[in-house]
Amino acid sequence: MSPAALSLPPRIAALCGGGRPVWVFAYGSLMWDPGIPYAAAVPALVYGWHRSFCVWSYDYRGSHAHPGLVLGLDRGGACRGVALRLPPADAAAALTRLWAREMTDLVYDLRPVTAYIAGGGVASLAFVVRRDHPHYAGRLSPEAAARLIAGAEGSRGACRDYLAGTIRHLEALGILDAGLRRLDRLVRGVAARASE
Repeated sequence: MSPAALSLPPRIAALCGGGRPVWVFAYGSLMWDPGIPYAAAVPALVYGWHRSFCVWSYDYRGSHAHPGLVLGLDRGGACRGVALRLPPADAAAALTRLWAREMTDLVYDLRPVTAYIAGGGVASLAFVVRRDHPHYAGRLSPEAAARLIAGAEGSRGACRDYLAGTIRHLEALGILDAGLRRLDRLVRGVAARASE
């Protein structure tokens, strides 16, 4: 684990003592496997960012021999996900755990975003991808992404299961992500051809 993953930067830690609710916008596995306590989880929408399989995974969902892809929040568009409100007493500990989980390779930047929930906009934090990082895969074609996802497996399981879990959770929330569903069909096609 890199030294950067051991503690929160002061600008993030300061949010925990301000008396205001601390929200985190989840758009991938944090939706169904946050690994932290939260006081509320509500459907949310952010503008200016979109969910994308744009981060190389050489450990969790792939290997150096067969890299996988995981989700990042990339610039442009809009994204539907879940806003997690952290319990005030546990906010600092929860953010520290999230930081240690997500920032081992520093491919993300924890940034403020506005998440729109039923009651209006709330100031939130989101792990957005850093385009200047070597693990940023860029905008791959759906076909190229499908080939990578279909054949990759890492310490946290198969990349295709990560894709399927994201789709299942979004659909349980009533969110249909047409891009992910198309990607899933392509992955299934690649897997079917590989088994022939």
